[in-house]
Amino acid sequence: MAGEHSGGPAAPDVKPFTPEKAREIVMALQQPAVFYNMVSDWPALHWDVKHLSVMLDGKTIQFRIGMKTMTSVPQFETSCSYVKATLEEFLAWSSGQPSCLSGPFSSFEYSRYWAYADYKYIARIFEDKEEVFQDVRWSDFGFPGRSGKESTLWIGSEGANTPCHLDSYGCNLVLQIQGRKRWHLFPPGDTSFLYPTRIPYEESSVFSKVNIANPDLKRFPEFRNTTAHVVTLSPGQVLLVPRHWWHYVESIDPITVSINSWIELDADHEARVEEAITRTLVCALKSAEGSSDGDPWLNPTEVEATSHEINLQYLNQAVAAYFNCPKANVYKQEHPSSSGAEQETRVSCKRRKRQVSSEPEDCPLLNHDHEFSSSTFKAEKLQKIPFGPHLIQVLPQSRESSSVGAGAVASDNKDLLHENEGGHFGKLHCTRKQLVMSNDCRTPANQMDSDSSRNASQAALSTNDLLDCLVNPHVVRLVAQLLLERAGV
Repeated sequence: MAGEHSGGPAAPDVKPFTPEKAREIVMALQQPAVFYNMVSDWPALHWDVKHLSVMLDGKTIQFRIGMKTMTSVPQFETSCSYVKATLEEFLAWSSGQPSCLSGPFSSFEYSRYWAYADYKYIARIFEDKEEVFQDVRWSDFGFPGRSGKESTLWIGSEGANTPCHLDSYGCNLVLQIQGRKRWHLFPPGDTSFLYPTRIPYEESSVFSKVNIANPDLKRFPEFRNTTAHVVTLSPGQVLLVPRHWWHYVESIDPITVSINSWIELDADHEARVEEAITRTLVCALKSAEGSSDGDPWLNPTEVEATSHEINLQYLNQAVAAYFNCPKANVYKQEHPSSSGAEQETRVSCKRRKRQVSSEPEDCPLLNHDHEFSSSTFKAEKLQKIPFGPHLIQVLPQSRESSSVGAGAVASDNKDLLHENEGGHFGKLHCTRKQLVMSNDCRTPANQMDSDSSRNASQAALSTNDLLDCLVNPHVVRLVAQLLLERAGV
């Protein structure tokens, strides 16, 4: 996309938005959008796989391996295989070289499998080459001091994908470097139609039970009600994923490289309390089951199932951090306690591993008028956003093309531009219509379709059924509000 569209006659050293304006857009816009011509001078644009292979100098990294064949079940990380390999070995495998017959990818035929080196924190893999951190310059988007050290690297082969999920913390800026990725995004208001689950558990990631690319509409009929926003991201473009937008991402070229950074938001302080509640409940109930059922409930990104004592400490720390944040206290004063159901649901953003930079940055200036629900986001706010050749909205698809994930066709740059011309790391880090209870929680027990695919005559509920209701995002939000009210007395 970026290579096809120059975005106007601006000189290479003159960016279309100042850092202050770019930050204002990032913090205010609650729709996904693509920035053009903002990173042409970033050295990181040269980070293709061959360049990265030289930089890593034979260092191995872990790849997640998945099947290219499409089933109706998402390929969660718990069901994937893993290998450690160099980028040279990855390049050889992806190009079909004979040397792969005995290498780490030897058991995985390229035509049948994909490989993804995902969630690779640049601060870790280049810990001995800190000078490369400055190749990434998020300061151009109004976040001074943010570089590759606060960023994550993603390297994939064709077909590599992440299951559809939303992120509890922050908002997300994504730079595409090599190849193209297709993003399927769904607004926060679609949460109940995406059948949220916390199994497998990963801090700050709420997964969908639906395989977006091949949805089982018999089992998940409400998925028909979703509104997909689909965009193909090309080298040189930067995608903004707003707080609490669901996303399924797939590599559509033989090799893809991208870099992202999750931007903290004020609402993350409350989101961390919600996440602490969720972790406590999931670990307690799933650990009590024992391991005999073989349910891989903990995502590989999580080091271990933490004890109840540790989880309770985590909860208390999150509550203390909430009250220690001046912005959070202001918000509490402006919104006196009321029943949770009456309080407006607020939106949040993307994850980051807890063991990397777990301390949030200073609370950024985020006007509460910018906090989004479809009923409160005002048209005048949207009109102030400078959409045009340098900032393109990711628009919703028509019902015909978006009702079934596999049938969705991504818009290219020219289509987006034409449509807009007419009027238009532990991850404690911060990235709708109001969240509602998932259908699973409202359905009588004898009609529920659990993960074990029982029929109506088998009404026994599983731990996962219970957790789907207990840690539904809406329920957890209400519990967090009650806990904060209790703690603030």
